[in-house]
Amino acid sequence: MDTDKRKTRRTAANNDEARAPDTFGAAPRSVDGLRELAVRIGRDEAGLSLGGKAHTVLARLLERPEEVAVRTITDLATALDVNASTLTRLSTKLGYAGFADFQSVFRDSLAQRHRHFYTHQAERLVTHKKARARTRVDDGASPEVEVVAKLARESIGNVETFLARLSAADLRGAAALLADAPRVRVHGVRQFSALAGFLCYGLGMIRTDVALLDAQGIGVAQGLAHLQPGDVVVVSSVAPYTRSVAEAAVVAAGAGMTVIAITDTLASPLVPPARHAFLIPHESSFFSNSMGAYLIFCEGLLNLVAAHLGKRGLQALSRRERLITALERD
Repeated sequence: MDTDKRKTRRTAANNDEARAPDTFGAAPRSVDGLRELAVRIGRDEAGLSLGGKAHTVLARLLERPEEVAVRTITDLATALDVNASTLTRLSTKLGYAGFADFQSVFRDSLAQRHRHFYTHQAERLVTHKKARARTRVDDGASPEVEVVAKLARESIGNVETFLARLSAADLRGAAALLADAPRVRVHGVRQFSALAGFLCYGLGMIRTDVALLDAQGIGVAQGLAHLQPGDVVVVSSVAPYTRSVAEAAVVAAGAGMTVIAITDTLASPLVPPARHAFLIPHESSFFSNSMGAYLIFCEGLLNLVAAHLGKRGLQALSRRERLITALERD
């Protein structure tokens, strides 16, 4: 009997060791900690073996932390082409109480990042400047020019990323909607109010009844009240998302308007209510959200709308030119 008990205790201990995510403590409570654990598991340094498939799934989850934070287990399993039970087993194998506990790590990390987004970006800029000052060699490069060149290279990278995942069907659908809808309203706040103004101005050159959703500052509800089902509302916001823009998108879709979203990731709250969502990255050393790729995307979208309008767009531009000439002559 004593021998059986000792065997049982040893088996339990071995099982606990197999489940332990970290030989030095509990399951990681940060995404960075999870990344470190994944690396140690790959090197066989964590006292835990996941198996090749499970380790690959973990790595793919860590590549898309924003999606893991907000999507359901079913959606994530479908995206990864695995069963939902695979994600549950992975979570418990890593030492979490279940998938919800595992997901909470990503949600907490996302919330923390959003709370301190601008400070974090500025800190990166200052840290880079100090590091260059410590290691600088006389390579003939101006540090001022380097700052601008670095941002340009980062914007090029963002453009290449969004080009790689653009959907031709979404582009055609959005261009047709923006050309043919009775009314178009564009909404963005803070930094993205500038993008909304640019898109609104461009559309207004080639068609009528285009405006900012809250152009007169009388409220989004008032702006939506002037629209009807079949009208189009374009919304734009990126992490850290502006709640009021996301709410406007949900309300507009619920009222029968068609929503087009220009945002950053599938985790964006602007994606669910949108018929067409365009994902544009904004990763850069700029202390706020980088706008370069967004402006290029909007220029491309405006060209597609103009091409769809054809003769109608040319007539609108011609009328505009006549009015400008008349005003200059006066």
